[in-house]
Amino acid sequence: MMRHQLALIKREIWEHRSVYVTPTAIAVIVSLGVLAMLMFASGFAEELDVAIFGAQNLAGDPERKAALTGFFLGTSWVFLIALAILTVFYCLDSLYAERKDKSILFWRSLPVTDAETVVSKLIMAILIIPVVTVIGIVATHLVNLIVTSIWVSMKGGDAGILIWGSVPLLDNWAAAFIVVIASSIWMSPFVGWFLFVSAYTKRSPLLMAFMPIILISLLEGIILKSHVFAENVLGRGDGIPIFDVRDIDTFFDEEQWRVAENATSLLVHLDVVQFLASPGTWAGILVCGLLSTGAIYIRRYRDDS
Repeated sequence: MMRHQLALIKREIWEHRSVYVTPTAIAVIVSLGVLAMLMFASGFAEELDVAIFGAQNLAGDPERKAALTGFFLGTSWVFLIALAILTVFYCLDSLYAERKDKSILFWRSLPVTDAETVVSKLIMAILIIPVVTVIGIVATHLVNLIVTSIWVSMKGGDAGILIWGSVPLLDNWAAAFIVVIASSIWMSPFVGWFLFVSAYTKRSPLLMAFMPIILISLLEGIILKSHVFAENVLGRGDGIPIFDVRDIDTFFDEEQWRVAENATSLLVHLDVVQFLASPGTWAGILVCGLLSTGAIYIRRYRDDS
């Protein structure tokens, strides 16, 4: 079964080039944006010289680490938005397209079960696409750090001190990996729902996926005068329990930077145990499993020929 899964995942990557093309395109755009920003900033030569040498001589490691962490965060959020959009369209297209172009007849002729096929698509959505996104984030960070280092050196600053001497690479990359994977698991009920819709709908999978959710939310508000469904479904993304809300404010506290050097560490503000112990995490996994099972059943017994 493991060999089947590896072959099926290779198939998904081969058929859905957007899985790696999208992060690559975003990495190029973000890097070009940073380069353009540095070129525009060069017009303030005198002010920059003061800022660079002031940071080099006066600012401590916590302040420089905080500035670089903010820079990392600013270049990473675009990838998270792209990850969400890419996952939605991938899931909705994965089972719908093979029925639309009749390629499902070919794949059914192979010694691969419907369960293995759907599970491979689930693994792609929850694991492979997020991992590719993290790789894109890491590559973008490295490119931008190299470009920024060259720019700082051209201005007469010491890139070894200002950039590489204070950059929290492993901290930021580990935090990015944890947040992306945790977010993917937390939003897994939507992945299961999109796969289910992709398996049964005959047309307009995007409309069929979102219309029931929106209609139920509207009817609940109009008829029952409540918003329980909307808060628990549409607002699920806001309630991910991976962040330690008790300590997140210290990240923006400049006095805290001077007191504790690890206050600017992103890992300090993440609580993996809290995430794994949350009932919402396991409830989401259960819902995803049930919907994915439904997608397997529909793919196995549906005949559109």
